[in-house]
Amino acid sequence: MHDLTRLDEAAIAELGIGRKFQTPTVFDMHTVEDNLLLAVKADRRPFSNIYWRRTAHERERIDALLERIRLKDHRARKASELSHGQKQWLEIGMLLAQEPRLLLVDEPAAGMTDQETADTAELLREIAKTRAVVVVEHDMQFVRDLGVKVTVLHEGSVLAEGPLDQVSADERVIEVYLGR
Repeated sequence: MHDLTRLDEAAIAELGIGRKFQTPTVFDMHTVEDNLLLAVKADRRPFSNIYWRRTAHERERIDALLERIRLKDHRARKASELSHGQKQWLEIGMLLAQEPRLLLVDEPAAGMTDQETADTAELLREIAKTRAVVVVEHDMQFVRDLGVKVTVLHEGSVLAEGPLDQVSADERVIEVYLGR
């Protein structure tokens, strides 16, 4: 058991956990491709970095990530030129580059257009086929688009769990969140 609140970002990543917060954190002045390359899981010790050369495996990995996050046609653009939704996808790609076993994603649909929201739901469904994904989200249409089991928490405890329609109809959920 690990208490993530007591670990730094590197230690959390070493545990195989990728975290994405509501506001995207990308390197705005770098290209989309360079953002992904900086995030690829690799030996980051000084000696390795001095003599680093991009390998065929890294090129293939970057190409696959660009395809997966829907940014293949934007690889040479600076991250600052991307839409909000595209920056979210880039950050998800950067996390995937680290090869996490668990992805924790907070409010991924916040500030997105309807199409970006739908595309993000599809992206997260695809990712969930190969690793565990936990999403914290208040946009119920987005949650519906994910088509996953929903867990409602209240004061640190599970209040209800199951399909969205079942959870939405739960009297305890209605009482706590709608104030009846």
